[in-house]
Amino acid sequence: MKVLITCPPMLGQLAEFLPIFEEAGIEVVAPKVVQILSEEELLELVPTVDGWIIGDDQATERIFRAGKAGKLKAAVKWGIGVDNVDFKACKELGIPITNTPMMFGAEVATIAVSYVLGLARQTYYIDREVRAGNWVKPAGMSLAGHTVALVGFGDIGKATARFLKAFDMHINVYDPFAKKTEEDEAAYRFLTFPEELETADFVVTTCALTPATKHLINAETIQRMKDGVRIVNVSRGPIIDEAALIEGLKSGKVHSAGLDVFETEPLPMDSDLRKFDRCIFGTHNGSNTIQGVRRASHQAIKSMFEYLEVGVTA
Repeated sequence: MKVLITCPPMLGQLAEFLPIFEEAGIEVVAPKVVQILSEEELLELVPTVDGWIIGDDQATERIFRAGKAGKLKAAVKWGIGVDNVDFKACKELGIPITNTPMMFGAEVATIAVSYVLGLARQTYYIDREVRAGNWVKPAGMSLAGHTVALVGFGDIGKATARFLKAFDMHINVYDPFAKKTEEDEAAYRFLTFPEELETADFVVTTCALTPATKHLINAETIQRMKDGVRIVNVSRGPIIDEAALIEGLKSGKVHSAGLDVFETEPLPMDSDLRKFDRCIFGTHNGSNTIQGVRRASHQAIKSMFEYLEVGVTA
């Protein structure tokens, strides 16, 4: 049997997991992946394997149909987000599939917090200026007493709220599906988006990408925000309408943004976002810690082996 892996973080630590596959008698197909493989590349590879551990690839109905016509028996979406995978097609085709939830709450939350800190104190901007031979001293923002509008209160959102609360920040949570405890209700304010959005000094998005959240941060909601607001996105790129964000940055309505994700990844070289020095950019890498990748990869392998009825423990 063969298993295709297209998840860059898992591929980065593949040497650690290969003995598990070898013990099970499974050959690993490990193409070079920077972010995703194209649909044409996947159409060529997926039908030749028994299992597919999916990264951020666009796992479409067309690809799953091609896989079903070939050898594909099962799939696992590595990580939390599933917006890039057609689960409905898998169900219709009888291809068992799952993801690896509740794996990276703290990991992605620490990236969110690092962006908040970086934007507040402009540390990344200062670093770039020093490297360029300049000696700048911009005035930063103290975190205590300032307000965060936190969009999304799942595993990542809860960890983000907990970390930011430690800086004595006020947290307004927006999530109609939030599972909140009495302690949560005592610590945070739960509002309906965009209620009181104009009070936030930071807007931090940690929500899933759905039809309801696509372009949730848009020209209208940005205009409603406080002048000089700082925006952080560690969820999915299309949560933010980048054209509207660029206009907000140009006008100064938005002071700066910390973006681990983008509408198009990798970020195009001609993107106007690159013009704003105070912004911080990532590579959709918030979950990529050695420990987090190990955790999620073992879960992905375990689920895959169960689907393929392999009697080896991941």
